[in-house]
Amino acid sequence: MQRSTLKVWFLVHKWTGLVCTVFLLMLCLTGLPLVFWEEISHLTGADADVAPAPAGAQPANIDALVNKALAEYPGDVPLFFGWDDHSPSVYVNTGARPDTPPPEMHTAVLHQYTGELLPVAQFNEGVMYFLYRLHTDIFVGLPGMLFLGAMALLFAVAIVSGVVLYGPFMRKLSFGTLRTGRSRRLAWLDLHNVLGIVTLGWAFVVGITGAINTLAGPLEQAWQSDQLGDFAKQYEGRPRPARLASLDAAIATARAAEPEMKPAFVSFPGTGYSGDHHYGVFMHGDTPLTERLYRPVLIDAETGVLTAQPQLPGYMATLLLSQPLHFGDYGGLPLKVLWALLDLLTIIVLVSGLYLWFKRGSTESRIAEIERSGLAEGPAQARLTQARAGSAP
Repeated sequence: MQRSTLKVWFLVHKWTGLVCTVFLLMLCLTGLPLVFWEEISHLTGADADVAPAPAGAQPANIDALVNKALAEYPGDVPLFFGWDDHSPSVYVNTGARPDTPPPEMHTAVLHQYTGELLPVAQFNEGVMYFLYRLHTDIFVGLPGMLFLGAMALLFAVAIVSGVVLYGPFMRKLSFGTLRTGRSRRLAWLDLHNVLGIVTLGWAFVVGITGAINTLAGPLEQAWQSDQLGDFAKQYEGRPRPARLASLDAAIATARAAEPEMKPAFVSFPGTGYSGDHHYGVFMHGDTPLTERLYRPVLIDAETGVLTAQPQLPGYMATLLLSQPLHFGDYGGLPLKVLWALLDLLTIIVLVSGLYLWFKRGSTESRIAEIERSGLAEGPAQARLTQARAGSAP
């Protein structure tokens, strides 16, 4: 590698890393407990223990469950209804108006068979929700999400440039070498390089999926205006229905339309997921992959008649698959533990990078350090070294 090229890559790695490091540290620290959100909620009692379904019992009528939830929050309207795949419980999100944002929603969790109201904390309260908001949008909504997405992309550039520099720095050293006997800075440099290359694949995937996740709002709006807009034209000029058809019957219709799938959640009219005139029954599969890919079934909320079964576009499928990949929550507890260990190693990489910057010399001295060690000498670099020593041909 030519000296000028090496210098460019070094500067790219240095400044992309410096700009994003503080924010990446925040994301790694907040992301660590979020990986175990489900386990922490269970241990702290935020998620109630749900008794198994009684033998031979049938699920309760869904309309009755929704009405029971609404009775807990007088004046609210229903927004979403959903199932827990891991327990016989369901949830109902309500709000003061159909477009209520998540921070202002109320949630009721009920036993799917007995209809019992379960004592659980609100999802938008508590320490875990605080960490979630800090991790996703730093409490400023879409601008915060896009900003963190930009930091994730800078992190990806820092990773790529770090890989380019790894060869020249470590060419003649055995993998995993830590030169602790020469200087503290050199030992930190070796630690930074070794852990950086160990966590390379994971960090790149998590960074890219994190950047994709920050585009969730714009991508969902694009899908709504693109596909749902075609169906909304059929109802143009008509007010949102004041009286809704049976939700229980609408879900039965969706099950019949997609017999190989099961419902994950339902959006009510006005929430943005199914237009102003439809129930959106979002179906999914039962494998680790297909349970993340939703297929909407639109049911006319006034008549209960099946309207359409639009396919999710590729960009929405990419978004849905990137979300579990980012947090490692599609492979059970062992994968979460692996994600946490890699997260901790990445924190060390970021901290060591900051240490190296504080103990920095000039860019020229850093490049000369590579040359003196002889680790980056190819034919062109060898000629340059000889020239400086006065022995060039």
